[in-house]
Amino acid sequence: MSADPHAAHGHGEIEMPHATMRDYVIGFVLSVILTAIPFWLVMTMPLSAGVTGAIIMGFAVVQIVVHMIFFLHMTPKAEGGWSLTSLVFTVIVVVIMLAGSLWVMHHLNTNMMPMPHEATGQLASQAP
Repeated sequence: MSADPHAAHGHGEIEMPHATMRDYVIGFVLSVILTAIPFWLVMTMPLSAGVTGAIIMGFAVVQIVVHMIFFLHMTPKAEGGWSLTSLVFTVIVVVIMLAGSLWVMHHLNTNMMPMPHEATGQLASQAP
């Protein structure tokens, strides 16, 4: 009988991700391609600045996913799915915080009316 009562049920096992050299090479090649294309777009400027910026942001998101899959091994199978679940929760919280902050700043900007020039001129002329 083992010293750990949970060992018989498999509760103490930590599943390590299994990656092969092929997985790392695929991840590396994809990372290089996803870096070289935006670099080429910026250096040659074949498109407008707005379109180039949007394409670069798209490539950045794809590269984040490539790094999470090929280098961080975040798959639904890794660690019983808990690493992916915690990542999804973190992304949801960050999106809520960013959206809320942008919403508050937008409404502060639109609802905080500047004083008219006449009122500021009258206040300046009435100063002792």
